[in-house]
This record gives sequence, C-alpha cells and structure tokens, in this order.
Amino acid sequence: MEAFIIKALQLILSLSILIIAHECGHFFFARLFKVRVEKFYLFFNPYFSIFRMKKVNGKWKFRWFSKNDTNTKKRYNYKGEEETVVIPAEELADNNWKKYPETTEYGIGWLPLGGYVKIAGMIDESLDTEQMKKTAQPWEFRSKPSWQRLVVMVAGVTVNFIMAFLIYSAVLFTWGETYVDIKDTPMMFSEAAINAGFQDGDRIIEADGVELNRLSDGTLLAILEAKEVTVIRGGNEKTLQMPEKGLIRDILKDENGFLAPYLPAVVDSVMSDNPAAPFLQRNDQFVAINDTIKIRSFFDLTAFLQTNEEKILSVTLIRNGDSITQDIPLNDEGKFGFSLKQIVRVQHYSFWESIPAGFSYGFNKLASYVRQMKFLFTPEGVSNLSGIGGIGSMFPSAWDWHRFWENTAFISIVLAFLNILPIPALDGGHVVFLLYEMITRRKPSIKFMTYAQMIGMLLLFSLFFWANGLDIFRFFSK
Repeated sequence: MEAFIIKALQLILSLSILIIAHECGHFFFARLFKVRVEKFYLFFNPYFSIFRMKKVNGKWKFRWFSKNDTNTKKRYNYKGEEETVVIPAEELADNNWKKYPETTEYGIGWLPLGGYVKIAGMIDESLDTEQMKKTAQPWEFRSKPSWQRLVVMVAGVTVNFIMAFLIYSAVLFTWGETYVDIKDTPMMFSEAAINAGFQDGDRIIEADGVELNRLSDGTLLAILEAKEVTVIRGGNEKTLQMPEKGLIRDILKDENGFLAPYLPAVVDSVMSDNPAAPFLQRNDQFVAINDTIKIRSFFDLTAFLQTNEEKILSVTLIRNGDSITQDIPLNDEGKFGFSLKQIVRVQHYSFWESIPAGFSYGFNKLASYVRQMKFLFTPEGVSNLSGIGGIGSMFPSAWDWHRFWENTAFISIVLAFLNILPIPALDGGHVVFLLYEMITRRKPSIKFMTYAQMIGMLLLFSLFFWANGLDIFRFFSK
C-alpha cells in the first residue's frame, strides 16, 4: 500500500506541474493579446470545486468545497416549455462570482483528468454556446486576429516541449547520462526474440548495416524494424534475417518485452550487517545454488530467491578464476545483501554542455515516440494502450527525484505531442480550424465548431475509458 501511495503522489505531482505549465502558456498569451480569461483550473470541476479564488472589487476572495457559480436560470416560455436563459450580470447577486467576468477565477477541481483555462469567446470543453450567441466583444478570443488566436492555441504545447528539454538538461547536469553500450554488452532475450533467431549472450552491433551504440528507445526501434540484424555470438559475427514486417508486432504480444542487458551476478560490495558478509568478496560471481540451480545472471538469482524458503544456501562462486562452494546464510529478507557490479556507464556534463545535450536527448525521445505511434493503429498496439495506471507504473515505489524528473520530462513530451494532434477538443484541432480560416478567409460556423468539439470529446473519453479499462483488466489478471 505504501508503494502505491508513493507512486500515486509522484504521478499527481508530475501531472500537476505539467498541466499548470501547459495552461500558463495559453493564459500568458491570451492576456498578452488582451483576451479575457474567465477560469484557470488544475483538474476539472463539474458542479463544484475543491478550492477557488477570485479578485472581487479589488480584494481576493477564497472558497473551499463550494458549488460553481451560475448565471443561468430555468423558466417556462409562452408555449409552456422549459428553457434556460442567461441572467444579465447586473442582476446577479453580489456573492455570485459570475457578476465579475473581468477577473480570472483560479481553482482546483475534483476530477483529476487534466486542467483548463476558459477563454472568453471560444468554443472549448465547457461547450458554452450562450456566450457565442451574443455580439462579439473586443476582449473576446473570436474578436482577435487569426494569427494571435493561433499563437494562443500553440502556446500550451510549446511550453510543454520547452519544459521537457529544460528538465532533461537539468537532469543531465545534475546526475549525468546513464547508459549501456549495446555493442559491448551481452543481452538476454524474450521468447519472441529467441523465436526470431536471437540467443542469450548475443551482442547486437548493427541493424540493416547501421552501427548501434547506446541502448535507447531509438536503438530498440531500429532493431525491431530492421530486415537484418548483426550480432556477435561466440566471438563471431552472425547476421540474422528478421521477419518481413519486422519484430514489433510479435514483441507487442510478448509481455516480457524484447531484451535486457545480461547482468552476471557479480558482487560489487557487501553490506557489513548481513550474515553473508564474511563469506562474500568483491568480484565473486554466483554460478550455481545447491549444485542444481544454474545462475546465468542476476535475474536468475533474484527469481530463485523470491520463491526460496531456506535460510542457508549452498552457493557455487567463481573467485579469482577458481570455483568454490560454501554454505552462505541469508538475511531476514531472504537475500544475501550485496550490491551488484553494474555494467552501466555514466557521462557527466558541465552546465553549458548539458543544455544542447538535454535538447538533443529530448528530440531523440520525441522522435522515438512519434515512430512508435504508427503501431498504435494495429490490434497489438491497441491492446497495449495504457491509462493512468500505466503512467503511474513508470514511477518507482520509493521516492527518487532522478527518476521523477526524467519521467516528468517524458510525460511532458507525450502530452505535448498528443495535444497537437488534429483532433477536435485538443489544441491541434483548434489549430487546424484556425489554419483553415487563415487560408480560406472563412470562419467555421459556431454550430460546426460545437459539434466538432463534442465529437472530439467523445473520442477522447472513449480512448480514456478503453485505456484505463485495460489497466484494470491487467491488474486483476495478474
């Protein structure tokens, strides 16, 4: 339970930072062009809000867990039909914040699915068409030149992109870049990869004749899309012929992924308070347990210990080139209590080096993500969609600022890219309509914009419930 709470807190903090940054982009340029912003909210607030504040008559007012103000009422027309009408601002009660539209209401909603800024004179997720029926005012979004409206719409994703690159720069400056040199590191492969011809211990050096270096998302995609992959096996080069359509679909079906660095179970250091400390030395390599359990890698060792119930194990080690066997006790957690000798490398950057390196790292992450999007429209891709649970699983179960900021930067890139897709209800949909207007000199009708917004929202909610439904199914099917 504690691990779940820590993951959830990291996810909420990360999304809150990114949502506020995104909406600040829209807000800043809207105010720069003298467009009235009615609301600025973290999370959505249908019916009521957790917290909200607004400047009323020069003084800040605050409210907790309150219903949203309204400026409409129900009445019956001359036909006896019920209809909704807008109450003029001057007729509203003094404590109704709708009476003061010239200032922005800031708040926190109760539905953590994003956030928004409500810009006056714009068809958005609020679907407020009453305002659009009135004569356009000079402080409304629709009254501004098309280029200004375009800047307002792209400002959010622009902020998210820049923020991601800056975070990556800060991460590289603070912690450096940790990487694995793929051509020098033996790999362990999933069943799907082995069926394609790979063998545990292969070192991958080329994909379609292109030399591979650091293990990354881009490197993996190059291998999965290649027609030929060259490996070093047993000291010799061997070229493997890949399936005509690549490996990506087979790998998407395999829950174990594709590959992982081969990590031999070699001791780097032993914690002094562990029972195994007198028996282990640095550079000892585990090769067998109880004579029958072969230990090829650190993963084999941890997998065995997860099911083991014995307190003392007969362990075969390679020490200084010789094989020795001895009984070694485990600690209270059922572990030997040693730290693993790592095969990863770390490249450090100065402050000025970290800035271009961070932008380059971010662009590579973006390029890899865009390349993967084409697989979304395959049956295997749809079945691998993830929602809130999938995003939350990216974060470690113990608080780690390094991983937190790396994940936040990546989520920022993903949100920015998805938001700029030409789908109504997203920023990209508004951009498409604005470009249409700039080219044809004709504005889409309010009716068309409203229906487009509704269709876009329906599509997005459908994807949201599908992805999160898959998360729930995976959780209960474990």
